[in-house]
Order: sequence, then C-alpha cells, then structure tokens
Amino acid sequence: MQTTSWNGISLSQMMLGTVQFGMPYGIANQTGQPDYQDVVSIIDAAVSGGVNCFDTAAAYGQSEEILGQALRELGVVDKVTVITKVRALTTEELASPRLAESAIHASIELSLQRLQLDCLPIVLFHRESDAEFLGVLEELRNQGKLRYFGVSCSNVPGAAAEFVHGGHASALQIPANIVDHRHLRSGVLVDSILQNVAIFIRSVYLQGLLVMSQETIPDKLRGIVSERQRLTSIAEASGLSLPELALRYLLSLPGITSVLTGVETREQVKQNLEMFSRGKLSEDIMAAIHHEAIELPELLITPSMWSM
Repeated sequence: MQTTSWNGISLSQMMLGTVQFGMPYGIANQTGQPDYQDVVSIIDAAVSGGVNCFDTAAAYGQSEEILGQALRELGVVDKVTVITKVRALTTEELASPRLAESAIHASIELSLQRLQLDCLPIVLFHRESDAEFLGVLEELRNQGKLRYFGVSCSNVPGAAAEFVHGGHASALQIPANIVDHRHLRSGVLVDSILQNVAIFIRSVYLQGLLVMSQETIPDKLRGIVSERQRLTSIAEASGLSLPELALRYLLSLPGITSVLTGVETREQVKQNLEMFSRGKLSEDIMAAIHHEAIELPELLITPSMWSM
C-alpha cells in the first residue's frame, strides 16, 4: 500500500470509511450494517493490507465506539490514524460562541471516550459552516486533546480554497469523483501541496450511484446513465471495471493524500486493496476520460439533494 508522509504521520493511500459500522449507509448498500465480528474482520483485512487510516464521525451512529473497540481488540491502536468529526452545531449554538464552544468540547470528549484514545489524531468539523470556530479546535490542540484539525467541505469549492490558503486548517475532506470535478477544477489539490494541507477524498463512487446496477438507479437520478455508459466503454476498452476506473482516476491526480472508501464486507476490502495496488491510470486513459466529459446537473452529483 502506497503511503504519504505528512507532518511525520504516514497515511495510507486507502482510507477506510466506517460510517457503515454505525448505521446502514449509501444508496447502493445491499447488506445493511455489519455486525461487530464482521467489523473486526473488515478492519483486520484492511490493516493486513497496509491501510493505516480510518474515517469516522460523532454523527455516524455507533461507528466511533465500534471502531475504537475493534482497533483495541486487534491491538493496532498505536499503528493507525483515526480521523473523526465534530457533530454539527445547532442554529442556537452557531449564534452563541459560548454555546458553540461548549458543544465542541463535549463532542471531542465524547469522541475520545468512544474511540478509547487520549488524543485524537485528526479532527474535522463535519459541517463547513461550523468552521468559524476553528479557533476552538486550536485551543483543544494546545490542551493535548487533538493533534491536527480541519474541515469536511461541501461540494462547492470556494471555501476549500480559502481554508487551504488561510493557514487555519491542516486537513480537508472534500467530495470528488470521476463525474464530479468541481473541486478538482478549482486548483485546491495543487495548492494543498504548497500549503502542506492533507486532502482526503470522499464520494469516490458517488455514494454508490456510479457502481450500482443500472436497473436499480432511482428514476430521479437516471440522468447519470449516459455518462456512466461512456465511462464504462472506456473502462472495458482498457480491460477495467467501472469501479476500478473511478478509483484509479483519483489515484492519478496530484495532491490527494488518501481516498476514502467505505465497505460492508471483508471481500470488498480485498477488492479495494487490489485496485489500489494497481496505481495510476495511463495518460491515454486519463485523456479519454476527460475527452467529451459531460458536465452533469448539480442534482446528480450532490447526494445531499437526493432526498427520495
């Protein structure tokens, strides 16, 4: 597994998403929430394959608690980096610095307890609008509660660029994939290299919309079909599957520290490890992907707009 050295931390190219450990998640999820022993098996397979970073959040149901317990049971707590997120602040909390600070402190303390850690390696605000309180995370870092902090960004690229240049965030999680180039076009990836900001990419499969069987795509989202068919043709001509094309597309871009992939089974971990091991796409395949690429409507590439 290829890794990136960032601020003295070695981060694997593959980051395992764990929202599925705490709740059923994803439009293409067919198996639901795995039980605890399945989670242990999944994490064991990932770590054995070289994965050393895990993404979770206070808002992911029991994910933090289950992840913390499994990492300790496997004896790998000191060998991995956990990225978690502060719960979203309420409207009332956003309006009151005192309430916001109290809520952030409480969220961090609960995450420490659930993950069974003395210090959180990386903490992100789960919602971009909460980032006005990055100073609170800085204070908590100075108190030894966490090491690095940043923001999980929305699909709109402007704020991510500001965080990179503002010097107040050490890490960002941003959505991007083979059909959603909004952040990729903004230049934030290249700028992050210059500013030493870690970039974690989520939504590699657009919450499963890119890889679910075509007949199961909801009517509201069937506008994705033609672009999927174009990309499938490129993949097949290159001897690849569409999931592999989509994943390795991101591995071929500069400035990405880790790509977040979620799984429900141990077998899916192994499949992902195999795809990561094949590395970047050729320049010819990348050119084919970009040639005549369709700019899709915002609805199709913004999961938060999908309420069915």
